[in-house]
Amino acid sequence: MRTHPPSRKVIAVLAAALLATGVAACGNSDTGGSSGADDGTITLGFSQVGAESGWRTANTTSIKEAATEAGIDLKFDDAQQKQENQIKAIRNFVQQKVDVIAFSPVVESGWDTVLKEARDAKIPVILTDRSVDSADKSLYKTFLGSDFVKEGRLAGEWLVEQKKAATGPVTIVELQGTTGSAPANDRKKGFAEAIAANPNLKIVASQSGDFTRAGGKQVMEQFLKANPKIDVLFAHNDDMGLGALEAITAAGKVPGKDITIITVDAVKDGMQALADGKFNFIAECSPLLGPQLMDLVEKVHNGEEVPARIETQETTFTQEQAKEALPNRKY
Repeated sequence: MRTHPPSRKVIAVLAAALLATGVAACGNSDTGGSSGADDGTITLGFSQVGAESGWRTANTTSIKEAATEAGIDLKFDDAQQKQENQIKAIRNFVQQKVDVIAFSPVVESGWDTVLKEARDAKIPVILTDRSVDSADKSLYKTFLGSDFVKEGRLAGEWLVEQKKAATGPVTIVELQGTTGSAPANDRKKGFAEAIAANPNLKIVASQSGDFTRAGGKQVMEQFLKANPKIDVLFAHNDDMGLGALEAITAAGKVPGKDITIITVDAVKDGMQALADGKFNFIAECSPLLGPQLMDLVEKVHNGEEVPARIETQETTFTQEQAKEALPNRKY
């Protein structure tokens, strides 16, 4: 007759074997951590600014589609334009032990602490669309995005050329993007540098519309009440410019004629306004960064060297050029 102790040993061995099998199975299907540990799939944690504009929506779509195409496991977070949400998301990605973290910073400052946490966890970070002002460049591997200063400068240079015959003051109002964000800071800087070539060009009011149509409309209404004569509007993105159109029309003025309108982005709605003669000039800022980002994700995950700065290729559009480009516009 068998004694109880051997029976317990057999049960313990069987239980251990079953437990090991169960852990391995859970490891393959775990969506909370790095799913690439067993099957080679790269897990990317991505924190998006929000969904404040048509540009941002197109950017999100590009990233999601490119991740699927590349076979990358994407963990996507929407920060709703709040830095605290983005910092929390990055910390969650670190806890989940993703392979790579990428994000488009809401604002430029205040990232060093959380980026050091990612570096300590040996998780490479990629900045997309917007950069940070950290002096420690080792906190991220690369920055993929547009040259925002150049976009502002191109807008200003076009205006200087258009108004070169002006003999009196040309009054300009400026709809800035989100306060403290890289595109708002840089587009303002580039535009101001360019229009300095003509002392007749004067910015009489400049305020944030937070990159939204509602913000653009509201601030433009204030501009029109405070400034009886406005010659030019420079909006840091199409959506604010589109919002401003409503305020300009409601004030009995003709957009594109009574007020020259210059914007940045070149999303489909903005391009349509340009083709229709309501906008006068757009400096492009392409949101289709997904394929380039996934290529970078794979490279940094594999330990390959990548450039510290990768600039997207973009152009500018006049009204006639917008008419030509619209039929094939992807965003």
